Amino acid sequence: MTMTDWVLSVIFAIPLAFICGSVAWAASSAPRDRRSPVSRRHLARGAGLCVAGTVVMALTALATREDVHYDDFGSVMTILAGMLGGLILLLGLGPFVPWQLRAAERHTVRLPGPLRLTAHRLSDRRGRTAAGVAITLTGTAVTVATMIIASGVTATDRAGYVPQARSGALRVEIFTAERGPAARAALQRELPAVPLIDRYRANGLLYVDVPGPYRDYRTHIGDQVLLRYLTADPATPYDEGTAVVITSDDIGATSVQLRYSPTVTHSSLTEKVFPAITVKAPGPGVEGVFVPAKAIQNLGLRPEPDEFIVDPSLHRTSPAEQERISDRLGDDATVYVERGFQAPTGWIPFAAATALLALGGALVATWPAPSGSRSRRVLLRVGARSCSSARRLITSRTAFLAACGTVPGVAAGCLIGLTLVWPMTAPFDWDPAPRPDFVVPWPPIAALAAGLPMLTVLITAFASPGRGSPDMRAAPRLPIGAEPKPGDRDATT
Repeated sequence: MTMTDWVLSVIFAIPLAFICGSVAWAASSAPRDRRSPVSRRHLARGAGLCVAGTVVMALTALATREDVHYDDFGSVMTILAGMLGGLILLLGLGPFVPWQLRAAERHTVRLPGPLRLTAHRLSDRRGRTAAGVAITLTGTAVTVATMIIASGVTATDRAGYVPQARSGALRVEIFTAERGPAARAALQRELPAVPLIDRYRANGLLYVDVPGPYRDYRTHIGDQVLLRYLTADPATPYDEGTAVVITSDDIGATSVQLRYSPTVTHSSLTEKVFPAITVKAPGPGVEGVFVPAKAIQNLGLRPEPDEFIVDPSLHRTSPAEQERISDRLGDDATVYVERGFQAPTGWIPFAAATALLALGGALVATWPAPSGSRSRRVLLRVGARSCSSARRLITSRTAFLAACGTVPGVAAGCLIGLTLVWPMTAPFDWDPAPRPDFVVPWPPIAALAAGLPMLTVLITAFASPGRGSPDMRAAPRLPIGAEPKPGDRDATT
């Protein structure tokens, strides 16, 4: 196993350890019987961890709230500190799960009988119930936090996205000039009837400075075909002794300054003023300065193949073609097709997995107790002595327990996501743009909060509550909300 594999294993093992610790703490904090309270010592320690985790996340958010350049290493450490604070918060919520269940039982005494029975005697196995609710809570919190962070990162990336070519254009960037002929031949075999546009780079050093406000213009070296692609206008004048400034700014440059050297030392740079014209860029992705390849040769430099371009007005490269070209070229070149900003989707499988984890926890907590248990017999003997009545009580209890994990999980996930989104979107550029407003994905969060209990109810509703249970016809009928007495048949103390 390589060092990278070890690092990735640790990165994934630490959150899993905290989540397992929260679930184990919730199960161990559950009281042994229905009259024993939850240990105050566990609650005090859990509250301390919740406060500590919240403070750590708040400090990381405050440290990255400004839109300035942040050091890469420092930002990574800040992100890790914020994630650790969120995990500490989830760990501290563990002992509050059985406390929440006990509080629900205690405050439903004055409710009507059916509602009181829903929260009464939540399970014969309180440790299992507390563990299942804790799994639902942590899974929901991680899912909600992931959705909020992904929404903020996507909005930031979309605001800072800069196209690399005209929309729909294919770019094949060559790593070394020696691989140019082989890459061109392979590309022509995949696209035999499509003309290729050559773009060159100069050996040695070449800097092009445009008069006016400073802007990092890209240098395009090529022939008349490349100029037509860059300007998207066949009428653009081409002259081997004139550069073309392609920009969306209103600068009207009539000359550019070239600083060049055949070697890679800056001490021997030669400066030359080169005549130029300015044209309007047809769109983002092509702005820069076009310098004819013949002019580069006249300076004593040698143009070398840099990339091949397919004009989108002549051919639109499909994703299948892009994949075939990339497979054929292998490590000789980088294949890129400009399709605009593509929102990242790598977080969706992770969020789906954590949502399924939350659903599994809800099923563990709400799955009907064994047929011989007291709570099952109470359900079967209450009401009209029918499975439909017991099924309604089981499904209502299912919705209640699922909500006990989902509601605090959504609250914790919102707190974690809204604080961690700041360090996760901290700019690394030296000239950062203002971050856009963070749009919280409330509709998906609401769908998760409402859909998880409903899905749990639907799954549990298909489980027969009377299978393997005592004979319902022989069971004495109990009033709504009452419990079997010690003398009743099949009652247990």
